[in-house]
Amino acid sequence: MNNQRLTQTQRQELKLSPQQIQLMKLLQLPLIELEQRIKEEMEINPALEDVRDNDYDENEPTVDEPTDDNGENDDYNDEEVDFSKDDEFDINDYLSEEDLEDYSYKLQANNYSGDDDEYEAPIVNEETFQDYLNQQLAYHDLTEKQLEIGQYIIGNLDDNGYLNRPVVNIVDDMLFTMNVSTTEEEVSEVLRIVQQLDPPGIAARDLQECLLIQLQRLQEDNPFHKDYRLSMTIVKDFFDEFTKKHYDKIAKKLEVSNRDLKAALDEILKLNPKPADASSSNTKNIHYITPDFFVFVRDGKVELSLDGRNAPELRISKSYLKMLEDFSNSKDNRGKQEAVQFVKQKIDSAKWFIDAINQRQNTLYITMKAIVDIQKEYFLTGDETQLKPMILKDVADKVGLDISTISRVANSKYVQTPYGTHLLKFFFSEGITNQEGEEVSTREIKKIMKDAVENEDKADPMTDEQLMFLLKEKGYPIARRTVAKYREQLGIPVGRMRKKI
Repeated sequence: MNNQRLTQTQRQELKLSPQQIQLMKLLQLPLIELEQRIKEEMEINPALEDVRDNDYDENEPTVDEPTDDNGENDDYNDEEVDFSKDDEFDINDYLSEEDLEDYSYKLQANNYSGDDDEYEAPIVNEETFQDYLNQQLAYHDLTEKQLEIGQYIIGNLDDNGYLNRPVVNIVDDMLFTMNVSTTEEEVSEVLRIVQQLDPPGIAARDLQECLLIQLQRLQEDNPFHKDYRLSMTIVKDFFDEFTKKHYDKIAKKLEVSNRDLKAALDEILKLNPKPADASSSNTKNIHYITPDFFVFVRDGKVELSLDGRNAPELRISKSYLKMLEDFSNSKDNRGKQEAVQFVKQKIDSAKWFIDAINQRQNTLYITMKAIVDIQKEYFLTGDETQLKPMILKDVADKVGLDISTISRVANSKYVQTPYGTHLLKFFFSEGITNQEGEEVSTREIKKIMKDAVENEDKADPMTDEQLMFLLKEKGYPIARRTVAKYREQLGIPVGRMRKKI
């Protein structure tokens, strides 16, 4: 016998509205991606217009939608309109008087005149690094088969210009993918030709070979002016000791003075460990940072502005609002219910999107304003040691928003300051308590460590333990393993690897 029965339970669930989901997605976008997102929305929703793309009178009055404490629209009733046979459609039930009079929702102030120049960066087609190498290869007297092998080798170089594919694998690859039968000897011969191309060191299979190729090229180009034999011997026979900076062992085994050893090491250190970078720097795309915020310091006061130039002024399409008005004046609305519903849906979507953009702008501003208030001393002085400990919760509590919202705002957003352009995450750091019982930012400790390493004696660099004692003397009692963690975060190698002679 099945003991089945019905039970009733009560529970709370958090469900996000479409507007909230849309706002969360918009908050994560940096300024350039926001501009693209707005363009996409305008393409799929004809009820949404950019004021600057349409006939617009700057003297025409505009209306800013009033918002409640949550930034939501008070005027707009989101209830469904009933198009039943017993009711007539009334546009006044759907749109407010301000909408009928103005038809527009202003997103930002219009601070630009028709005389302003609109500049768009031209798109330039530049040759790739592989094209650059293939052009050089074509000048060599090669057979058709050798040219194919050379082009295949060039096509397998990584971003740094190294060939990480073994010769035997290249032989197999060319046979199965290109139906070209070759041998390891043939591939190795063409590889030596590719390694003669510019920049020197290209197509090396490891760092040691890369440095040797460059030193050999220098010796060939300067046979009577400089002697690179000691440098080549160090790289060829003492590469392991060189990478570990065991200079005393090298000097003892080679029976050379510290002066000669230093001169040879200096020549090695001048070489480029990533040969592709030097020649391809002008062929790689340059990524420009577009800051979302601007911070200025005037007369001892910190001023904040939100960059809105790439966020166009949006409004509801006049033609769509006119359609609704025509439907309301028509005596036969029942036969046009589907058309009315379509128009209403598009206007609803446009209103939600405009409201979400407005809320995004407002959320970004109040969040950055809270960061500026907390880190005011840094914005006044530019001194990183003045940065206070600050986590997402500190900002969230100050502005009354959820931590996840602050995290979305801080993600991929930049602020331009008088001291450089920084990610918002730059201003967040944990804190520790010093000997006076004051909470200080870990960034202040890292700044002290960085300055100490920059000013140390390179012949006898400081160990982590010495850095620990230095910080303790300055009032920051932290463990040696914490010093090592901060040093790694700063990208500073251990003391032995910083040694110079």
